[in-house]
Amino acid sequence: MKLLEPLTLASLTLPNRVVMAPMSRRRAHDRGRVGALQAAYYAQRASAGLIVSEGINISAQAVGAPSTPGLYDDAQVLAWRGVTDAVHAAGGRMFAQLWHSGRVSHSSVRGGALPVAPSAIAIAGQAMTPAGPMPYEVPHALTLDEIAGTIADYRQAAVNARRAGFDGVELHGAFGYLPGQFLVDGANQRTDAYGGSIANRARFTLEVMAALVDVWGPGRAAIKLSPTVPLNDCIDSDPVALFTHVIEQLDHLPLAYLHLMQGIAPLDRFPTWPRNALATFGPRYRGVIITNGGYDRDRALAVLASGAAHAVSFGVPFIANPDLVQRFAAGAPLAVADRATFYGGDARGYTDYPSV
Repeated sequence: MKLLEPLTLASLTLPNRVVMAPMSRRRAHDRGRVGALQAAYYAQRASAGLIVSEGINISAQAVGAPSTPGLYDDAQVLAWRGVTDAVHAAGGRMFAQLWHSGRVSHSSVRGGALPVAPSAIAIAGQAMTPAGPMPYEVPHALTLDEIAGTIADYRQAAVNARRAGFDGVELHGAFGYLPGQFLVDGANQRTDAYGGSIANRARFTLEVMAALVDVWGPGRAAIKLSPTVPLNDCIDSDPVALFTHVIEQLDHLPLAYLHLMQGIAPLDRFPTWPRNALATFGPRYRGVIITNGGYDRDRALAVLASGAAHAVSFGVPFIANPDLVQRFAAGAPLAVADRATFYGGDARGYTDYPSV
């Protein structure tokens, strides 16, 4: 079965093509630290060909939601080392997903500081805060010096990920977080080197990726994109041209993989957005592609057989099935996840799902 065949990412060999997708679970301690609970959670799922961690804040400025972990101080690095050691002891491999929320945040989770973004344009809707949903604020538009500082924060987070024992890093470029905000003309109205043309708007993401590759070397840095999912008001006037350029430029870097989210924008609101990320953008990338988005075993087998992707990442199925690889191998039924325990809380709905 193709799902169970090994896959080589440069110097790293995955024993199977079942990837655990990054999923925020919001169970970090005060000051963004993980602990024994997260070590147990990820180690339970170490039979995945690769685990991609939940989004990890690259700096205090990057924080977008309560109880999310960080990787920007020594205590956080040491705490993540306990997680990666547990995963490796269980035979697994783990990438750190590096995350900056940008304007998808609120001053109440940032010590009173406004969220930041490429331009001072607020998201329509409400942010998650400790006091409940609150309207998104108009973010602070990053200066050129602050952009350079943010890229430096990504670089330092990549260094910290090495210190923490991860096997590589993945840039969270999906779902309208900071890299996506720079990419789209609906959120980026700058007139300097980071705004205007598609090439300028892509500059931030590509400079971050170059920094990650510089830290980790060939085959250990990756990126996740969601070019058919305009979440968090990340809309663009020509998404096909935009993401074609971005992916063609990424193809020149020695990445571990391109992680493509398969989602569908509502046709009535976004008639010009492509309907199939793999079909539209996959041919633009010659390296390893991991696809994500609502796959079950049969759909995963079909997409691998088609050659459109090399591996499939699973989110919710991994929450309720720590032994997902073994269940796929046996054709066993899957447990159903309890959505009420997805975010926050303790071991319930986190480490208490049984294996068969």
